Amino acid sequence: MSLEHLQNILKEKNYITIPELAKLLGISRIAVFKKVKKGHIEAIRIGRNFAISTDYIKTHIADIETILLKEEKFTETEKVINKAFTDYGEVFKRLGKH
Repeated sequence: MSLEHLQNILKEKNYITIPELAKLLGISRIAVFKKVKKGHIEAIRIGRNFAISTDYIKTHIADIETILLKEEKFTETEKVINKAFTDYGEVFKRLGKH
């Protein structure tokens, strides 16, 4: 998504939903939802949904992207480590005994 497209969306609306923010950032809506629940992204609850102020996004977009990228990299690293232990756990145990 281009910066111009993002700016147009932020000009047109006062609030956007979690799925809309996820699409703008190119990440899953679950990742955004988790950050909202943890308080890393400020949102208001409207019924069963959340709305994120476009003013908040404009002032915190760099912070939001940094938070999400850090978690994404951590998750990828964790998956690689878990796979290594699954595939080579016995070898690691034997190497640790020496």
